[in-house]
Amino acid sequence: MTRRLGGGSLVIATHNPGKLKEISALLAPYGMKCLSAGSLGLPEPAETGTTFAQNALLKAVSAATASGLPALADDSGLSVEALGGRPGVYTADWAERQWFEGDPGRDWYMAMGKVEGMLAEKGPDISRACAFHCTLAIAWPDGESAVYEGTVDGTLTWPPRGNLGFGYDPVFVPLGSELTFAEIEPETKHANSHRAAAFARLVADQFG
Repeated sequence: MTRRLGGGSLVIATHNPGKLKEISALLAPYGMKCLSAGSLGLPEPAETGTTFAQNALLKAVSAATASGLPALADDSGLSVEALGGRPGVYTADWAERQWFEGDPGRDWYMAMGKVEGMLAEKGPDISRACAFHCTLAIAWPDGESAVYEGTVDGTLTWPPRGNLGFGYDPVFVPLGSELTFAEIEPETKHANSHRAAAFARLVADQFG
């Protein structure tokens, strides 16, 4: 039987405010108090894994060990069919580190442009099929862990549209929609995203 989270504090192993907000909203109905690794001053471990699951576990274990609390980590990314599944686990790396008002961040517009540029080089008839993947890992300070995965298929559009999402959301149009993830209201996106699919599995296992 999978170990279950009790009520109380849960460290979300991220320094990304957008990701913390989205994950906190998904967990709100289950009485968990979410704290970010960033707010606790925890370091970001090197993501040396070659799969989403490996990287999610690295982050969750690091945060749980450093905080003494259960930790939840998300490793998510975009895979583009015509690019052989890239950027995949290197999705965030394609955004590279930039400096904004004294704080290090990522240039997501540049990352989206990189993907679009590589597709454009392949010609106007190239497939724009893609998928968002999400792997969630929970780790406890004593070393126990659990992993949950979700995927949503879609197509890429250009130029970017919308300001409700983050990362590659402005160029991702989920199948069955004409709107990008960044144009869809958060409540609707939460119910249909790759992260929502992974969370559905987590909730069924942890709170069902």
